Amino acid sequence: MSELLDIVSARRDGLIAYATLRERGLDSHSVDALIRRGELVRTRRGIYVSGELWRAADPDQCYRLFVLSTALASGRPLVLSHASAAVMHGLPHIGTWPRTVHTIDPDAFGGSTARFTASHRGAPASEPALLGGIAVTLLPRTLVDVAASTSFLVGVTMIDHALRVERERAAAEARRGIRGRRALTREDLFAELVAVNPRAGARLAERAIAFGNGLSANGGESLSRVRMFQLGFEVPELQVGFPAIDGHDYWVDFYWRRIRKIGEFDGKHKCTRGAVLGDRDPGEVVWEEERREGALRHHSDSFDRWDWATALSPQRFHGVRPG
Repeated sequence: MSELLDIVSARRDGLIAYATLRERGLDSHSVDALIRRGELVRTRRGIYVSGELWRAADPDQCYRLFVLSTALASGRPLVLSHASAAVMHGLPHIGTWPRTVHTIDPDAFGGSTARFTASHRGAPASEPALLGGIAVTLLPRTLVDVAASTSFLVGVTMIDHALRVERERAAAEARRGIRGRRALTREDLFAELVAVNPRAGARLAERAIAFGNGLSANGGESLSRVRMFQLGFEVPELQVGFPAIDGHDYWVDFYWRRIRKIGEFDGKHKCTRGAVLGDRDPGEVVWEEERREGALRHHSDSFDRWDWATALSPQRFHGVRPG
């Protein structure tokens, strides 16, 4: 049976329609038995994934499977938007993904919500993208919709990520001699905000776009920047380099030059030579990080690092205040 499930789930991102199972000779009783044994998981009525795939999925992947299942089960073409388009674009999300699938529907009367879907009135400003075989709003529209309808933190995290990935893509193409499209910028997002002109949340989106910075290397650094803003910290420089220390060039996540303070999220060190982990022994990695921190301390008067738990708690994060 496991071989059969592997075959039928090889397409559609691992989703399995009931009709496909029927074609393979399984009736409703057989499907229910597979669910009880944990070999199948029902994501939407008539749509399944293998239990192995579902148990291995992280929250982002689970929501993506739910979104795709809903689109497959709808029986009509959908244009995904907001958080549902964001997960299809691979944007990071801090917090819990919604329990509904968001779509753009020109016929929605002021927006409508069913059990599993939330339809937003209006149409995409341009032709949607096709991701996973499903139509989704383009990246700029998705970022504006999310920033206007969710928290400042969620909007900033996604905008930071998109600006960084777009900059890295354009740089990689330039190194290969490819004349591709230019990288997405904050100016593009401001222009998209004007074009979309959301009925609510325009100021929130404007703040998130203005705060966005493609130098944030991950969601934890974006979260840290938002916490600094919320708590009134002095604004640090991002990704500051300290060249030629012990034969290495090092970068730090945050640097307050006036007071010579270094801050790093989750202790992620950055070095020009080799991979950070690779196949090396964890003890060697710890020793190298301690050596790195020791070398950097000669160039700073204060060195703080923090993890997710600290950054998620305003009270705990207040303890890293510069000064």
